[in-house]
Amino acid sequence: MKILFTKNIDQSVISKELGDDIVVDCVEVIKTNPITTHPFDLKNSSLIFTSVNGVTSFFKNNFKPNEDFTAKNYNKIYCVGEKTKRELRKYGFGTFKVLRNADSLSRFIIGHCQHETFLHFCGNMALDVLDRNLPLQNIKYKKITIYNTEEINPLIAEKYHAAVFFSPSGVRSFAKQNSFHDIMLFSIGETTSNELKKFTSKHIFTSEGNNLMSVLKLIRKEISNKN
Repeated sequence: MKILFTKNIDQSVISKELGDDIVVDCVEVIKTNPITTHPFDLKNSSLIFTSVNGVTSFFKNNFKPNEDFTAKNYNKIYCVGEKTKRELRKYGFGTFKVLRNADSLSRFIIGHCQHETFLHFCGNMALDVLDRNLPLQNIKYKKITIYNTEEINPLIAEKYHAAVFFSPSGVRSFAKQNSFHDIMLFSIGETTSNELKKFTSKHIFTSEGNNLMSVLKLIRKEISNKN
C-alpha cells in the first residue's frame, strides 16, 4: 500500500506505527514564513494561539507574556491542540485552557470569558471562527497576523492508495492540481475534514485527536480492516 502524507513526517515514526510494508511519500503542500514585527506591550490581554507556527513566530519577535497571575498585567494563555500547548512549554509558558479546535475555543470564551480582552497571534490563513463569533458577543478581540502561509499547489503524478491531510490550507493546496478520486482520505481532526468535504463527497477518515499519533493509529486500524 502506498500512502501520501501532505507534510514532512519522520519516516522512522511512520514505520514504527504502520510497519515497513507500507510505502510512504511525504510532499509539502504549504510553506510558512514568520513575519517580523515590533513587540508591543501585551498589558493584561489574554493571548490565543491556534498553531505551533503562531507560537514560534510570537517568540521569534521577542514578545514577553507575563505569567505571574498576582501581577497587574497578567496574560492568560489559551490555545488549540496539544501540539501548540507543548510548543508553549518549550518557551517556558503554561496554558490556562486548551481546546481541540477553534469552534470549541470560541464556545468556551463566549460561555466563560466575556469580560477579557483577547489578542490572537496566528497566520494569514487562520480560520475566521474567532473573529466572526467573538465580536458578535461584544467580546474584545484582535487578530494579529504573525506568519504567512503559502499554498505551493504541487502537481503529484504518482498514484497513491491513500492521502493524509493536516490542515485546511493543505487541502486547498492539494486540490488545485490534484484529484481526490480513487484514494482513501485521512484527516487530522474535524476542521481539516470539513475543508475536504468542500471538494469531495467521499468518506473521510477523521482522527479523534488533533495529533500525528492519532492519525497513524487510525490509518493502521483501517488498513487492518481492509486486510
